[in-house]
Parts: sequence; C-alpha cells; structure tokens
Amino acid sequence: MKISNSSSPILPPLKKILVLGSGGRENALAWAMRKCKSIEEVWVAPGNGGTENHQGCKRLNIQENDVKAIINKCQASKLDLVVIGPEAPLAEGVADELREAGLTVFGPGANGAKLEASKTWAKELMLEAGVPTARYWSVSTEEEALVTLKNFQGPLVVKADGLAAGKGVTVAETIEEAKTAIQEAFNGKYGASGEKLVLEERLQGPEVSVFALCDGQRMVLLPPAQDHKRLKEGDQGPNTGGMGAYAPAPLLNEEDLNNVKELVLEPTLKALRERGIDYRGVIYAGLMITNAGPKVIEYNCRFGDPECQTLIPLLGPELANILHACALGCLEQAPKLFISNLCSACVVAATSGYPEAPRYGDLININIQLNQSLQLFHAGTRSNDKNDVFTSGGRVLSVVAQAPSFDEAFKKAYAGLDDIHFNGINFRRDIGNQVRKF
Repeated sequence: MKISNSSSPILPPLKKILVLGSGGRENALAWAMRKCKSIEEVWVAPGNGGTENHQGCKRLNIQENDVKAIINKCQASKLDLVVIGPEAPLAEGVADELREAGLTVFGPGANGAKLEASKTWAKELMLEAGVPTARYWSVSTEEEALVTLKNFQGPLVVKADGLAAGKGVTVAETIEEAKTAIQEAFNGKYGASGEKLVLEERLQGPEVSVFALCDGQRMVLLPPAQDHKRLKEGDQGPNTGGMGAYAPAPLLNEEDLNNVKELVLEPTLKALRERGIDYRGVIYAGLMITNAGPKVIEYNCRFGDPECQTLIPLLGPELANILHACALGCLEQAPKLFISNLCSACVVAATSGYPEAPRYGDLININIQLNQSLQLFHAGTRSNDKNDVFTSGGRVLSVVAQAPSFDEAFKKAYAGLDDIHFNGINFRRDIGNQVRKF
C-alpha cells in the first residue's frame, strides 16, 4: 500500500474534466475523476445511460470525434483536462486537434496511437527497442499470407493490422483454422483494418495486462490485471472485448513488475521519443508469461476495458492529478498514487447475440445496492426521460467488487449481478477461475 501527499501545490488547479467515450471504461474513469476533492464537474461525451448515476457527473450529447463541438464546450466551460477513453478517436488524431486548440489532453496523438492502430508499426518498434515479442510476418495479400502459413507448417495467430474493437485476433488451433481466418480477413470481415495482416507464432503461457501512465519522459505503473476475452466459460467461444477481469493479478509480483518496466515499458517509451513522439497517455502492454520470460502480445494506447473497471476502485483520489500531470508533461510534480491492497473483481453482463449480433432495446431492471466496495459501471446502455434504462450495446454493464480475498470479491460481484435483470442477459460464472476456489 502506497500513501502520499493528498495534493500537489505545484500543478495548476484541476476543477473541471471532460471524459470522451461511452463505454464502461469511460463510466469508470468519470467516477474515479470525481473522487478528487478539487473536482467540481465531470462531463462525459457522449456518455451512456449510467453517466449521471455518479454524483457530479453529467452527460454531454457530443460524439467523441466531433472535435469542433468538443473544443467549443471546453473553451466555453473553461475545462482543465480532457481524458480520451477509446482508441478510435486517438488513432484519428483527436488529441492532436484538441492540443492545437490549447487544451490539456490525456491521451497520445495519432503518431503514438499507432502502437494500437497498426500492429505492423508496433512490431517494428518492438524490434527496434529490443522488446521481447513473438516472431511475426506482415502480409498484404491473401496469397502472401497463405504461402507464409504453408512455409511455417503450423497454426499461426492471425491479427488484423488495424483497429477491430478488440475482436480482430484469431488464435488458431489448426492450420485450417488459420487459413479460414486469413481468408475471412481478406474478404472484408474487418473492413479496411484487415487489408493488411500480422501473422505471429503462437506463444504459450498465461496472459496479463500492465498499464503505464506516461508524461512523455516518465511513467507510473498500475497493478497488473488479467481479463477474460472468450465469451463462454472455460475460455471457450469467440473473442470478445472482454467478459471480466481482476486485479492485482498474482502472476506478477513487485519485482516482476519492475522487470516488465525495464524490459518492455521504458524501452518502448524511449523508442517513441526517438521517433519524435511525445507520448502522454496510457501504454497498455498485453503480455504472455512464457518459459523464456514476459513477451509482448500487443500494445494498446488506452486503458483496457474491462481492466479499467476493476483497477479504478483500487486507486486513490490522486489519479485525476496524475493524469493531469501526465497531460502537462510534468509527472514528477504529481502526488504519489495510493494503491489499495484489496482484491478487485469485475464481471461483465452482456446481451444475447454478443459479439456477432447483439440484441438491443431491452429494459434493464437494476436493484443492486451499491456501497464503497461494490460498484456498477454502465457500458451499452441508454436512458429515456423517465429514467428507464435500456440495452444499447453488446457489453451492457460491469459489476465490480473489492474484498480482502478474490473469493470474497467475486462472491460480492456475482451477488450484485443477481440483482440485475434484462432479456438475454449473459455473463460468465467462472471469471477469475485462476485465483478463485470452486
């Protein structure tokens, strides 16, 4: 547990924040920003049906890529900080345009967002920086991909080069499955994001996510987290955006985390600087812990979802000041971050048909009794003028709980889910199976 000064007199005042995005990650970030005592208002654009359930949070009917409207709102309301949640506006250069207008932004520019927006670019940077990762082949045609697969003589991981909402990866079990994934990608399954593919050798080992908050020069690491991508219990079914998560993942202790910082994160930030990129935002390293040590599976340029939901409740109210300091490029002036020693568990409630054809428009009945150790974060929801809430996305809600043990934390989270009802509700009962006792 780390405790430090509760305020930083050197940083400029932080009173009004805008969070861009509409998912569970942004709902959790808004809730966390409001915990900072100096904060008077937190706006979320466009937000969702649960935005205004958090005290002091207001929904703004502006899309996250509507730069002109965002700038007008920020300037008119004298907002101190913009936090960009999703990867798409980051890749589109929204942070660049906001900074050009004189706004303070947490989130990388389009050049830094290539860490996620182009897997080929990210792989080249890893090789340049000496970051451990799997062997790969970048291919631009179906013929080239199939020749590569044939020459490898084994199944490969097939990845769309561009953004695919967390669903652009096939971890093939057989050569035939890899072949099908290649053909589907070049037949338009991922649109323009699949016009180029990265083929990777398969690594073996458990996965874990590590997040670094960066100001371009320095970084602060958050506790490691582990999410569950597969739709069905037993890690079966298609990949999703994430069906649940927990933190801190015991796969990495403090020494291991420092090792990841030295082997992966610091060389990555250095390589970005050498390319002239002033990276102010999150570097999310998705790792596999192999027999040869940690290797990077992929980078993301933002907080993970649902890892963000499970991490945020473990962090102190200083988080808002730390994001502000990162955005200003002066992390050394920020207060140190309090990190709870509790266990945090997150379970996602999705709707039927997710991820391929999610069902929308069902009324949600929520009777959950929230408290300091039990949170509800909305994602795919919308509300009407009568405060009725309906499903509007594949992943609908995240129930998150903290307790001294993972068994207790998951018990509380699942008990909370029992108080939520909508047609087609779907969630895994085995989230956290690596750390729970059944």
